[in-house]
This record gives sequence, structure tokens and C-alpha cells, in this order.
Amino acid sequence: MIFAKKRDARFITIRRGGTLRDSDHRLLALWAADCAQHVLHFFEEIHPRDKRPRQAIELTRAWARGDIKVTQAKIAAWAANNAAREVSGAAKEAAHAAGQAAVVAHVAAHELGAAAYAIRAVRAAASKEECEKAGRLECRWQRKKLPAGIRLLVLDDQKLRNEVCWSVFDF
Repeated sequence: MIFAKKRDARFITIRRGGTLRDSDHRLLALWAADCAQHVLHFFEEIHPRDKRPRQAIELTRAWARGDIKVTQAKIAAWAANNAAREVSGAAKEAAHAAGQAAVVAHVAAHELGAAAYAIRAVRAAASKEECEKAGRLECRWQRKKLPAGIRLLVLDDQKLRNEVCWSVFDF
């Protein structure tokens, strides 16, 4: 569960009664795709022929460009999450990151899910001694990738939802 009990209007599009502009919604999706892409190799090293997580990331970007409908991105998210059920460790977390990225098209607040699962993936791949350091480095990398237009929104969201995101944004 990566959501607070009450939905944040900043992550609901204007046409649905919130304050999120469509352009910022697309930026959130693209950033989530970047987070998932950064750790995708953990999945692909285990299952090089399984393209479900990669396709979820690609369709996230396609949605952000306006090339596909939300429904197609949601289907890709389900497929990536199904791929996650077939593996464990870093590969599982990476596939979940891809699924979370794809579903940002449907619910913008999933952007933190993609980032959190990506951090969990690098932590799962690291040794016990390097786990925390790996998580901090991934979190920093993600923050450097944040587009200016959504930077403050995402950083505030990380503070607000850190606890429900396994406290991975403490760094």
C-alpha cells in the first residue's frame, strides 16, 4: 500500500477536480519510467526473454507522449506485476517498479511507488553491508532526475508518504 488514506488533490488532474495539470501528470509518468528503467536490468538478468516489465516502461512513455490510452498502460502494469510474482529479490522489486510506473497514467500518485520499488530493488541486490548506501545512492539519483516542474511536488510527497513507502526516502 503506497497511498495515504485521503487522496492528495495535487495528484488528481484538474478535469477530475484536483490541481494537477496534464503536463505535470506526464512528467510524473516519465520520471517514474526513468526510475523503473534504472533498475530494470535486475529483472532482465534473471528473465532476459520476459519483456513485460520493459513493455510497461515503454508504454508509460507512450502514454506520456499521447500515443496510447490509459487502459493500455494499465494492462501493461498488470502484466509487469504478474511478472513480479514469478521472481524474487531485486528482480521482483524491479518488475513492481515497472508496474507502478505504468499505472501512473491512471493514478498520478503511483509515481512514488515506482521510485520506492526501484530503491528496494537496489537494496535487495546489494550486500547486507552495502544495502543502506545503495538505497541512498538510488534515492539521490532519482532526485537528480526530477524535472524542475514536479521537483517540489515529488519531494514533498516523499516526506508525506515516506512511512507508507517503507521509509525508503529517509535519505
